[in-house]
Amino acid sequence: MAHWGVAMTYAHQLWEPRLGMWQDSITSNLAATTGAHAQGDVGEELHAMDYLTYAYLQLGRNAEAARTLEDLRTISGLHTDEFKVGYAASAMPVCYAIERRQWIEAARLVSIADTQPQVFAITEWARVIGLARSGKPAAARQEVDRLKTAYEQLRSARDDYWATQVHVQINEALAWVAHAEGKNDEAVKLMRDAADEDDAIEKGPVTAGAIVPAREQLGDLLLELGRPPGSPQGV
Repeated sequence: MAHWGVAMTYAHQLWEPRLGMWQDSITSNLAATTGAHAQGDVGEELHAMDYLTYAYLQLGRNAEAARTLEDLRTISGLHTDEFKVGYAASAMPVCYAIERRQWIEAARLVSIADTQPQVFAITEWARVIGLARSGKPAAARQEVDRLKTAYEQLRSARDDYWATQVHVQINEALAWVAHAEGKNDEAVKLMRDAADEDDAIEKGPVTAGAIVPAREQLGDLLLELGRPPGSPQGV
């Protein structure tokens, strides 16, 4: 019965964020965290904590998100080479920095060395954006090479789904670098390419979503450039 309860809570984890039901998401993910911890399922515990962090941030409850990150740091012996564990451990600090628009904090994030390429790329993507948006485009461009390495590893492994996801991240990252360099038309083109590619991906029902969708980043970029929707250069 305990396993059934966790499974039902997991189902709630999936649809509540998609509907913007942030308080419901918090409630179900707190329950999922408790249930997974009681069962010794570290992967599910971290998965719920990842969703919980995101929901807190959507409501501006940054202190509670920070406490969830502190809880993550108290868990020892994580098998971060496993996707579910590595993804959550990487995504939580990335989401915490990016959602709060703390670019210097994002630039200082450190990738977990033994994670899979698609997980490693999450932190590298955040580092590039953090560097670019804090006014260090040259350093950001150097960091893009690490994203490209992850992409090539996934291509070599014939993992087309995740290779495409990382390719989207590369274009997003390059767009923000171009914007930092004042190459705004190039930045918009790169971000449009990322958004179009991202839109075309058939997302699986239980695969992790992007930290920030490419289309949302395109909107953010256009707002910064004063190009509103409906204008010749808008979305």
